[in-house]
Amino acid sequence: MKIVGCDFHPAWQQVAVFDPETGEISELKLLHGDGEAERFYGDLESPALIGIEACGNSQWFIELAERLGHVVWIGDAAQIRASYVRRQKTDRRDAGHILKLLMESRFPRLWTPNSEQRDLRQLLIHRHKLVEIRTRIKNGLQHLALNRGVQKKSALWSVRGRAYLETLPLAGWTARRREDLLSLLGELDRHVDELDQAVKQAACEHPQARLLMTQPGVGPITSLAFVLTIGDVSRFRHSNQVASYLGLIPREHSSGGKQRLGAITKQGNRFMRQLLVESAG
Repeated sequence: MKIVGCDFHPAWQQVAVFDPETGEISELKLLHGDGEAERFYGDLESPALIGIEACGNSQWFIELAERLGHVVWIGDAAQIRASYVRRQKTDRRDAGHILKLLMESRFPRLWTPNSEQRDLRQLLIHRHKLVEIRTRIKNGLQHLALNRGVQKKSALWSVRGRAYLETLPLAGWTARRREDLLSLLGELDRHVDELDQAVKQAACEHPQARLLMTQPGVGPITSLAFVLTIGDVSRFRHSNQVASYLGLIPREHSSGGKQRLGAITKQGNRFMRQLLVESAG
């Protein structure tokens, strides 16, 4: 099996390839736009082991390599950089370093979700983004109401509150803004409701998410997001590692025998951390 260390970039990639039959290591740069990368991996004898540092916008390449029969390992970017002996960093050196870690069985491989889990993650992300947009629209409408001396807070979104908002004496572009915002709010409410039903169904069909929902304060969104973020829980030795993975442990600045703990690290999945904090509240 050939081993490939890949330093991936959106438009191109630098690769270092080890051939176990000859013992040779070859290096080359592959462009993505003209299909050069696809041709290279299509001609590469499968299965080959490909190591790539975790990065954004690389999902198409991972799916391409797997479709061609290759094995793709995703590596922890922070651990890969920490394993450098020299601080000098170039694309060729990065690809060669990833290859070296693979050959020496030191590659810090990450757990990666399967295609179904990735798709359900998109459901949660899509809902979350729409809710954020809806919040901004609500803030805009609250601002219009406050400028007319109306302080209803959350009651503004009740049936009576919305009816009152629609009758506020506004003129010109201020009235137009109210109409547009209310129209967008209605559309977003409809979309979010549909996504809420989809999340609820997916959570009820997932045994681990269904188990989490038996805990007080844990609903379909939090439970489904948790199982999709954590994945195979057996990869964590104890609960402290789960908390660290989600960035819920305090920063530590200790020296001279004195322990100083600060705010939480906020590393890992921000969306999952926000859901857990809301559930705890």
